[in-house]
Amino acid sequence: MDDQALELLKAFVSTPSPSGFEQPVARLYRDYVQPFAHKVTTDIMGNVSAAINPDAAIRFMYAGHMDEIGFIVHHIDENGFLFFSTIGGTDVATEIGQRVLVHGHESVPGVIGRKAIQAFHSSDFSQTPSLKDLWIDIGAASREEAEKVVEVGSPVTIDAGFSLLGDRLAVGRAFDNKVGLMIGAELVRRLSQDGDLHPDVGFYLLGTVQEEIGSRGARTAGFNLAPRTALAIDMGVAMDYPRARPEDQGKLDLGKGPGISQGANTNPVMYDLLISTAKENGIPYQRQATGGKSPTDARVVQELHGGVATAVISVPLRYMHTPSEVVCLDDIQATIDLVHGYCRRLRPDIDFTPM
Repeated sequence: MDDQALELLKAFVSTPSPSGFEQPVARLYRDYVQPFAHKVTTDIMGNVSAAINPDAAIRFMYAGHMDEIGFIVHHIDENGFLFFSTIGGTDVATEIGQRVLVHGHESVPGVIGRKAIQAFHSSDFSQTPSLKDLWIDIGAASREEAEKVVEVGSPVTIDAGFSLLGDRLAVGRAFDNKVGLMIGAELVRRLSQDGDLHPDVGFYLLGTVQEEIGSRGARTAGFNLAPRTALAIDMGVAMDYPRARPEDQGKLDLGKGPGISQGANTNPVMYDLLISTAKENGIPYQRQATGGKSPTDARVVQELHGGVATAVISVPLRYMHTPSEVVCLDDIQATIDLVHGYCRRLRPDIDFTPM
């Protein structure tokens, strides 16, 4: 992965965007793709679309969601402590003691607190903590002092930085799915520079909103766009760490390329095109199986209008939905190369009807 793409990923990761509060990262995406796309738009939900060949009748949709998991303040007590709800699915056990940023009138640092282990009763040791046992401490001495900088409804994100682990791995927050957003931005740049895309196919590379709470943005954006074919690029649960059981859900390793999913949300023609693209270009990939609904934007886009040919590509990720997710940079580059190759093969006369 080149330096420009890496710096873009760092910028996306450092920019807060919990579901429903994606505007800061949406601005970064718009600014980056503007010089390369023929048309850049933002819809009423907040989805950002960068289009190449926007007048073409046949449309391809790329969905990489901009939102991340987080929290929202729902109560401030008389002593200035903040109580909060989750935005998306989080593991309470990974949140205790974490430093956070509360994005109110300004972004202020805080820490997620819980009673000290020295104050535990015997039953506390055997019980999983719940959100009602936690609070956020921003150093305020009263509700009035806290409300000078934050308010009920302020979103909250984990305050964790980006670091490299050796030469090939990176650790950071919100790789799910800032990685997919960065891949989309890089694809806009590469596709615009190719000059060999079919002029009768419109390429729409979207940063979608609210995926973590039900793929709401992809549903509305896909309805408006009415694509013939769509790809959801998201993160997949890596199973290459101690005590992982690939027998439970399949094997997905860091460093062996993206996962290409086969199942109900994958159009067979698209699946064959993706596999042949990877093989012909020497791009590493891994096969995945999804028996039911895909937990990605593909699930909702597939059902729009008279049906959309969809597929899912997963970038392997360790420790998903924690403050310290781990990804392999080689897998990110392989995913860019794979989707880039797929886009170059798209023609308006491809029949996606399963036969």
